[in-house]
Amino acid sequence: MSDLVPIRRALISVSDKTGLVDFAQALIARGVELVSTGGTAATLRAAALPARDVSELTDFPEMMDGRVKTLHPAVHGGLLALRDDVEHLAAMAAHGIEPIDLLVVNLYPFEATVAKGAPYADCIENIDIGGPAMIRAAAKNHSWVAVVVDVQDYGAVLDEMDAERGQTSLAFRQSLAQTAYARTAAYDAAVSNWMAAALGEAAPRRRAFAGTLAQSLRYGENPHQSAAFYTDGSNRPGVATARQWQGKELSYNNINDTDAAFELVAEFADGAPACAIIKHANPCGVAQGASLLDAYRRAYDCDRTSAFGGIVALNRPLDAATAEEICKIFTEVVIAPGADEAARAVFAAKKNLRLLTTDALPDAKAPILTFRQVAGGFLVQDKDIANVGRTNLKVVTRRVPTESELSDLMFAWTVAKHVKSNAIIYVKDGATVGVGAGQMSRVDSTRIAALKARDMAEAMGLPAPLTRGSAVASDAFFPFADGLITAAEAGATAIIQPGGSMRDAEVIAAADELGLAMVFTGQRHFRH
Repeated sequence: MSDLVPIRRALISVSDKTGLVDFAQALIARGVELVSTGGTAATLRAAALPARDVSELTDFPEMMDGRVKTLHPAVHGGLLALRDDVEHLAAMAAHGIEPIDLLVVNLYPFEATVAKGAPYADCIENIDIGGPAMIRAAAKNHSWVAVVVDVQDYGAVLDEMDAERGQTSLAFRQSLAQTAYARTAAYDAAVSNWMAAALGEAAPRRRAFAGTLAQSLRYGENPHQSAAFYTDGSNRPGVATARQWQGKELSYNNINDTDAAFELVAEFADGAPACAIIKHANPCGVAQGASLLDAYRRAYDCDRTSAFGGIVALNRPLDAATAEEICKIFTEVVIAPGADEAARAVFAAKKNLRLLTTDALPDAKAPILTFRQVAGGFLVQDKDIANVGRTNLKVVTRRVPTESELSDLMFAWTVAKHVKSNAIIYVKDGATVGVGAGQMSRVDSTRIAALKARDMAEAMGLPAPLTRGSAVASDAFFPFADGLITAAEAGATAIIQPGGSMRDAEVIAAADELGLAMVFTGQRHFRH
């Protein structure tokens, strides 16, 4: 193994031609001979740059619509040969194999082809074969060969050559090799996951996930934990695709909470202006209103204490009036599909507030996978995109919910998907007025939400908590009547829950005795 290795010959075969001509010119200026393939060679020649065709190396023409061009001993021998091995050198001499010191390959745009919804056959055609084979060969032989798979590394290669007088160091080649293997791993993961979906396989024998570094983070959930943020290439609107207009770098917890907030507010993409305020991945206020300003104020009034230092998500472009209201308390992040110039000007005075815009809301109904690590493996599941319509509800009490109660029940049920279990959500007139989250006992969640509502009533000088006349959602069934009775004591008049408890009859009887309307969904929304 050698440390410094000169670059005398480079094989370039790229789908993404960004920066290609400038990079090639720079290599030629440094005395590097270029070998190329197909469209890459055509681009170089169009720029009047000398490039040998790979068929000159292989003495074999490209064939089968370009499927076979680099799968040849002359290419792979040039990449894999150990330059300090006498037998390898003898084999190269015997078969006329020329060494390749630099491989530059970026792969067929498979992920982009899938993302635009291309037909199955088109996706198959965009699975690269020769590219990954060459990349893996060059990366394995990084003791002698430098391999580049990302356009952003072109400049680094030139800088390294300048610093090392036309050579590359072992440490530099090792770093390039690690990036190369990560790229082929991500590529194969994208192909295998796409094929599993195309074949309708919910649980394929092997599953892989991959990402591209978006940013190194200052720390993780706590300062003693290191962390980084990776994107998966799906381009789902959200924190991964957002433009940050101002404020310091997002933290691990900021990213996690902002994602939770935006995914929640996206549930109301087709409805009235909506706002969700998130604290520690749980909503402390969600509301719809006549305007964004109205929605924000109503969400804030659910739990003003917890809203301090929270994350605000909106389902409409941000306007100045709403921005001014948000600025009245400390807020970590605001994310919205857009923000007008006046709103951005308002936020400009708050240097620590981060403003993110996405140009779109994520599709709350799109089927995607979620995964979570456990010791020795990870859990994979479909994202919870289930929703029940009014016609799917089963009224189980003597009293039928009124139209206004039904609207609030549906709103509360939508929010329930985004509250950690055990979850209890009180809603009145399209706004949460009490949220109980993450408790080990369902009745405790019911009590906590009611207690928060009482505290807010006192703080706002209201004659009674807003839970009076509210509708309540429970993310899973009431195992006993105590939770339902507690909700009624807080003033709730209608309940929505999955049903399915061994004590459903007892719970229904309690609801009837209290004069409540209750509906079953037949569907739960656990969130751990």
